[in-house]
Amino acid sequence: MRKCTSCNKVVSTNYTEFKCPKCGKTTIVRCDTCKNASREYKCAECGFVGP
Repeated sequence: MRKCTSCNKVVSTNYTEFKCPKCGKTTIVRCDTCKNASREYKCAECGFVGP
């Protein structure tokens, strides 16, 4: 089960998944709603915050 890193909503379709651009350890999951609204996300491993 994947959850959006920004809003914590469970996602199964219409999402983007990528490794943290700073540490590369944590997988960031973003639902299309948060991605399109440029909501912030925070890496649980290194604390990096991105749009």
